[in-house]
Amino acid sequence: MKILYAASEAAPFIKTGGLGDVAESLPLQLQKEEGVEVRVVIPYYKSIKENPNFNIKFVTSFAVDLAWRKVHVGVFSAKHKNVTYYFIDNEYYFLRDGCYGFYDDGERYAYFSKAILEMLMHIDFDADIIHLNDWQTALIPAFLKTHYAHIEKYQKIRTVLTIHNIEYQGKVPNNFLSYVLGMDEGMRNVLSYGDCLNFLKSAIVLCDKITTVSETYSHEIRYAYYAHGLENILSENAYKLCGITNGINTDLYSATKDKNIYFNFKAGEVLRKRDNKMELQKELGLEVNGDIPMVAMISRLVSHKGLDLVERVANELMALGIQFVVIGTGDEKYENLFKHLAYVYPGRMSANITFNLGLASKVYAGADIFLMPSKSEPCGLSQLIAMRYGTIPVVRETGGLFDTVPALNTETLEGRGFTFKVYNAHDMLDAVRRAVEFYYDKVKYTKVVKNIMKYDSSWKVAAKKYINVYSQIIQ
Repeated sequence: MKILYAASEAAPFIKTGGLGDVAESLPLQLQKEEGVEVRVVIPYYKSIKENPNFNIKFVTSFAVDLAWRKVHVGVFSAKHKNVTYYFIDNEYYFLRDGCYGFYDDGERYAYFSKAILEMLMHIDFDADIIHLNDWQTALIPAFLKTHYAHIEKYQKIRTVLTIHNIEYQGKVPNNFLSYVLGMDEGMRNVLSYGDCLNFLKSAIVLCDKITTVSETYSHEIRYAYYAHGLENILSENAYKLCGITNGINTDLYSATKDKNIYFNFKAGEVLRKRDNKMELQKELGLEVNGDIPMVAMISRLVSHKGLDLVERVANELMALGIQFVVIGTGDEKYENLFKHLAYVYPGRMSANITFNLGLASKVYAGADIFLMPSKSEPCGLSQLIAMRYGTIPVVRETGGLFDTVPALNTETLEGRGFTFKVYNAHDMLDAVRRAVEFYYDKVKYTKVVKNIMKYDSSWKVAAKKYINVYSQIIQ
């Protein structure tokens, strides 16, 4: 079984969010499975091209038609941990600072999708499956149908679409159909949704299977509250929709191996974890006291992460006698909120308006409670990472948070964290209060820390489920 994994980013080469992690870790796990060969394709961004640490080699070049244009495609490749990565090179589209947010993103990723299919003519890889990820690769089924279906080597190819976040859909003006895509009016109905063309909608209609990054999210997105306008299309195509909960790289996120933390520790070694907290308190200028419960948030600072709930009860949270550590960047409103709290509560609140992986590891290892009150969360990786470091999550019951953090029964110690259901600030506050009270019951707390650190959040289970999906559509 040969799989071409197509994504707009993949670690270690480029990562702006969770997709970058998934596009590294899942192919690595799939490649370990018997009879499976995976190759990954991403754009050849400026930051990759100019990084001397990557050993990337030229493979081939050719031209591809994009409506009336003939556009250059360069193909480069590299090996990373036994997986081959391809890089689609076009300096007009990709030699820019950053990945996304440009006026012509629709054209850039339409080109990327077409170039991926054309590349298969020029490399020694006959894909059985092309695995698409989000809107940036969502035009591949449409191009496959309109421009490549008559070619024998493409007729066996099946497509799987993974929706990581349905909020981002790839919307472009109606004239895009002929002017950029070079498709006739027969495809307009497939691509149109509302008053524009919608890349993601076309893939939902045309692909062979749709997956989401958690089981609960696959049900949620059939309802208007979560679907950002696509609920009807998803309901019509529900027969090919399933949820597979993400894993994480358990070698990378490991309290026993992480070189960024102050002291490595094994499952249940709460005194070593406490030592990490006290060193973190010193570094961040907080009161050094191993007995104060530390609550952490590591997040993009945007509203759907539940920050309006935190804003609503911020002073009541601090009144619980906690230290509060935040890492992240995002909306100025929330950056200023946490800066203000750090000013009001010196020695107890630390606002780190930055993206710093080394500091994040120290916070995961040093904090006692990890707060993730998201309005929606397709899967979420932070709660999985936190548990690897023995930090007990407090989450809202949505998406992958519901799937990975079952509510903790404080008597039987079944479950993995403290949860709340309704998107309400005081419900969140109550969940944090319960977690803080539990922290002081050291016998039970130690057992739960040990349990959550042993929870298997690797990609092994998810990879087998993906292989099952691939097998179904190949047959």
